Amino acid sequence: MGNYLHDRIVPFKDSGLGKKQQIAEMFDKIAFRYDFLNRFLSGGVDLYWRKRAIRELRDLKGEAAVLDVATGTGDMAVLLSRYLPQVQITGVDISEGMLEVGRQKLARLKLNNRIRLQKGDSEALPFPDNRFDAITVAFGVRNFEHLENGLREMRRVLKPGGRLVVLEFSRPRTPVIGQLYNVYMRLIAPRIAGIAASDRDAYRYLNDSVHAFPEGGEMIGILEHCGFIRTELRRLTVGVCSVYTGDKAADGN
Repeated sequence: MGNYLHDRIVPFKDSGLGKKQQIAEMFDKIAFRYDFLNRFLSGGVDLYWRKRAIRELRDLKGEAAVLDVATGTGDMAVLLSRYLPQVQITGVDISEGMLEVGRQKLARLKLNNRIRLQKGDSEALPFPDNRFDAITVAFGVRNFEHLENGLREMRRVLKPGGRLVVLEFSRPRTPVIGQLYNVYMRLIAPRIAGIAASDRDAYRYLNDSVHAFPEGGEMIGILEHCGFIRTELRRLTVGVCSVYTGDKAADGN
């Protein structure tokens, strides 16, 4: 099992809990403001990023089964239902607080017949082998306690020939843009989040985890090490965000 710096980045440095438990606690605390903060802090660009990631599944046929890991409040699941009208979607997350907000959203949008949300650990998914045609993770792999465990587990529940689509923050390559991005993530975003949600720790963690995450070519290498083939990387919005894709071999190996 690989050991990566981001696996050890945690929201609450003085806590005695492991990363997984801290992540669940953090998201439980900010669940009620999570959607608002996402839209506000990204200027709504996160919706474009999610839609761009979903385009990687445009070849899905018929009533495919899609799993959205680290689904949170169900934002990605809702967009999947909109842009892939035939698919049945299951969302899993370790934060019951986020899932409860998500369930209220689904009821409001009358999507309970298309999307099912349940509590689940990305490193021990409660599904049999070869269950899903595709898997999405939007801004979630950065929060895995053991990155390779989570990736291998998602590959396990993918059907042969199935596709994984990972959407995650990355670091801009252009020096000036990179400097502006660092100032925003390190100073401005946590202050805004502190005012809006009284929880700066969550957005300090966001900055720390983005900088520690093995992005770009390194992430592609990890996907391939975990058994994915036909891996690809697409950078979005001057490199602030990236879409990674990888397939499970048609023979299941």
